[in-house]
Amino acid sequence: MRNGNHYRETVLSVRHWTDRVFSFSTTRPDSLRFENGQFIMLGLPGGEERPLMRAYSFASANYEDALEFLSIKMPQGKLTSRLQRIQPGDELLLSDKPVGSLILPNLLPGKRIYLLGTGTGLAPFLSIAKDPELYERFEQVILVHGVRHRADLVYGDLFTRELPEHELLGEAARRQLTYYPTVTREPFPQQGRITTLIESGQLFRDLDVPPMDPAVDRVMLCGSMAMLNDMRRVLGDLGLREGCTREAGHFLVERAYVE
Repeated sequence: MRNGNHYRETVLSVRHWTDRVFSFSTTRPDSLRFENGQFIMLGLPGGEERPLMRAYSFASANYEDALEFLSIKMPQGKLTSRLQRIQPGDELLLSDKPVGSLILPNLLPGKRIYLLGTGTGLAPFLSIAKDPELYERFEQVILVHGVRHRADLVYGDLFTRELPEHELLGEAARRQLTYYPTVTREPFPQQGRITTLIESGQLFRDLDVPPMDPAVDRVMLCGSMAMLNDMRRVLGDLGLREGCTREAGHFLVERAYVE
């Protein structure tokens, strides 16, 4: 339901993955259109003249009937301290203008794409991984999810089971998609920060692919500010140029997201 510049939508489901991370789905406005990888401003209704809104990437694909979002729990957060208590049937506010430059048209053509996310920065890649255009544009898709604890590796089944068995995307996902989870604070087969794994070459050795090359490799980044800043430096040193809505590039950064 439209209310001024906002939609009032109903919470359909809530999943508490850990004591730090949860996801939720809502009804979708009939008129809402977005590109996979974009985000929208989201908030809770209340008595405020201007409700508190925060940027949330769509975790659902743009062709799905319901909207899905992934969130961190922050006890002191002005919004997330309340948002983490939502239940099915509650109302949420959504802005009417999806935005964001983390979309496929802002990348130059290439052979291989890396989707690099830390924590809940995985969210936009959940929608992008379900986009048929991704598999049409790139021969190989490597999704790297970096977290502190193995329990934070949410949505792993999506990449290892659901997408490979998807009615329309299954064949492409089985052939082209590689899921590479990594953990920093406890033992795990793949261990270490994304930046370290790339700088040391361990990521490429594990995946049996050559080091990043601006001629063929493209990158999308979303996650902690430390990771974004470090990876911009690393990619720049490798000769990759950042893209934006005005000019396509070798890599893209989601700046609106704050982990």
